[in-house]
Amino acid sequence: MASPTLSPAPTAPMAELYEALLARIDSAAKRAGRSGDDINLVAVTKTHGPEVVREAVDAGMTCFGENKVQEAAWKIPLSPSCAHWQLIGHLQSNKARHAVRLFEVIHSVDSIKLFDTLEQAARQAGTRPEIYLELNVSGEPSKYGLSPEAAPEVVEHILNHAQALSLTGLMTMAPFDPEREHARPHFARLRQVQGELSARFGLDLPHLSMGMTNDFEVAIEEGATDVRIGTALFGARPKLSALRPAPDADTTSGML
Repeated sequence: MASPTLSPAPTAPMAELYEALLARIDSAAKRAGRSGDDINLVAVTKTHGPEVVREAVDAGMTCFGENKVQEAAWKIPLSPSCAHWQLIGHLQSNKARHAVRLFEVIHSVDSIKLFDTLEQAARQAGTRPEIYLELNVSGEPSKYGLSPEAAPEVVEHILNHAQALSLTGLMTMAPFDPEREHARPHFARLRQVQGELSARFGLDLPHLSMGMTNDFEVAIEEGATDVRIGTALFGARPKLSALRPAPDADTTSGML
């Protein structure tokens, strides 16, 4: 499949943008009495082509986030082999067997059914991805994710059935708001749920995936360990129709 047409790139070189972003991450971490080294930057390359991934790797980035399995399936083989990939978007059960082969971490597990499907797929594939539970702490009907009240039942099921998958964190998305401080209560709530689940199940849940370009500094101040940032690094996303590999240029080797 041909690479997508890119939107205009940010004016500064990517290495410069990356260094500036790391400085902001470090400052936010220090305000919370933490180290910037403890924050994992997931560079979101949704709708950007492999050439952007290569440029990002050259700038020093190593961890990349994709929203869709189908897009990742053709992009990953064309990207540098040193890149580490995480799925940050909603996952349908029928894509599970591909997801466990493509991604080291899946941020968006939001049901027992999806966990069971992923667990079976990972056993069959011989892979051992980490998973995060996605929680909808804001209660927005338009967002995916478990309610905080539903999380304990899912955690208990995972602990009783996981062999290939490892539950290591929680993820949420705050409602978009130009005023980033409005996201703070949602991030604080996820951290609270993390503590409640850890205490109830004696479970180590070290990762909190929360915060994007608009609000990642607030998320770090509230305990984020993984921030998902695309626009601040790569500019506005290209406007694309659905990505479908061409019949004579399918790089997925029949995966999708």
